[in-house]
Amino acid sequence: MVGVTDLAAPGSPSPAPTTLGELRATGARFHPVKAELRANLLARLGAGQPSLPGMVGFEDTVLPEVERALIAGHDLVLLGERGQGKTRLIRTLVGLLDEWTPVLVGSELNEHPLHPISVWAHRQIAEHGDATPVGWLHRSERFGEKLATPDTSVGDLIGDVDPIKVAEGRTLGDPETVHYGLVPRTNRGIFSVNELPDLAERIQVALLNVLEERDIQIRGYRVRLPLDLLLVASANPEDYTNRGRIITPLKDRFGAEVRTHYPLELTDEIRLLHQEAQTSWTGDGTFGMPVVPEHLVEIIARFTRLVRESSHVDQRSGVSARFAIAGLETVTASAVRRAAIAGETRPVARVVDLPSVVPASRGKVEFADAGSDPDDEREMEVLEHLLRQATAQTFRARCAGLDLTGLQEHFTGGETVESGELVPAPALLGQLGTIPKLAELLGRLGVPEGEQSAEQAAAAVEFALEGLYLTRRLAKDTDGARTVYGA
Repeated sequence: MVGVTDLAAPGSPSPAPTTLGELRATGARFHPVKAELRANLLARLGAGQPSLPGMVGFEDTVLPEVERALIAGHDLVLLGERGQGKTRLIRTLVGLLDEWTPVLVGSELNEHPLHPISVWAHRQIAEHGDATPVGWLHRSERFGEKLATPDTSVGDLIGDVDPIKVAEGRTLGDPETVHYGLVPRTNRGIFSVNELPDLAERIQVALLNVLEERDIQIRGYRVRLPLDLLLVASANPEDYTNRGRIITPLKDRFGAEVRTHYPLELTDEIRLLHQEAQTSWTGDGTFGMPVVPEHLVEIIARFTRLVRESSHVDQRSGVSARFAIAGLETVTASAVRRAAIAGETRPVARVVDLPSVVPASRGKVEFADAGSDPDDEREMEVLEHLLRQATAQTFRARCAGLDLTGLQEHFTGGETVESGELVPAPALLGQLGTIPKLAELLGRLGVPEGEQSAEQAAAAVEFALEGLYLTRRLAKDTDGARTVYGA
């Protein structure tokens, strides 16, 4: 994934020129930001490289629209429900900027030495000529972002008179008494406004000139600053009629409107989980790194998709990708907790860890019939039912045609197997003895022969037991943290 944080560390040293004269001697030229983005995007496309690495599931839908907008030089607005990757996509655009760009040392507006726009910059060049100091700005510093809130002011975005500079003796008519806002300070970069409809309509008006005339106005000053930037906004479609709206003149000034979406395919959902899910667990020598078997990742991905499609869930709100990511992290944490308490040397997640996902993710779902007095018990039942459904679907998909009669016959004499979130792998396997065709089960679940362990065997067996229960071939009794499988 390439994002703003990934670009924080420069990949190569900054270029050598440190004065305006040295820069001119290299034959450098000024290129507007949109021309810079277009050239780098076309170079990537021509080389067969991904234009925006890490944007999972958008390859054939969203990214072509974004690419066309950038090639056309359009400012754009991204519309989509929460957790669809709008902010991530915007931040990933920074990777299309040149790694280094020259700036006048001391410029508040990141002015290019060959294209000064402020009174201060023109005076600097007039005074110092070819000796004017030149610095280099990394692309990670050419991104500005503002979460639109009702209390955002024009001064925050555009700028205002700086009373300290006035108190120092400058007149109110002096353009250098202006304290620039976030937008002009991101000159020659990318500026993002998240949740644009939440911005008060009178404040949205202040962006009209930025988008069309590419300049700003501050408290009546006759100051024209031809800003050079790409403006990108994000919004939830429901915001047009609920919390606020994007005013018509502003919508008209955006060159492109792009709709985002949740992953369309299960494989994309799983890819997204592998890419985004993280855990604070780093290993300290006591345990190995936690392992979440692929069948559990698929269960969480299917669970997320079933929740999104459920008639009980408010479809206008959507179910964020963070729902699935937090679920996978919770399952991982449950496995690490069991390893710490039960003395396992290698934390491996099991089916018994899945129920922890439901209470942890309850706050991420808006139910359609919640009303003023939501029925928490009913909502938990809905999520638990969908989790069982996702587990059954995964079992059928991964274990179809697999001979599990040997495992099932263990229970014909009335034997039971007790599991639970704190039952270690050896204790679980010890209740079953020799398991017929265990290697075949492990192979079907993607565990390489050389990497098989007691913990992974227990995870596979417990998945098979749960699948047999969900397909009505075994019984199960659950009492708190204790789960008992039987005939």
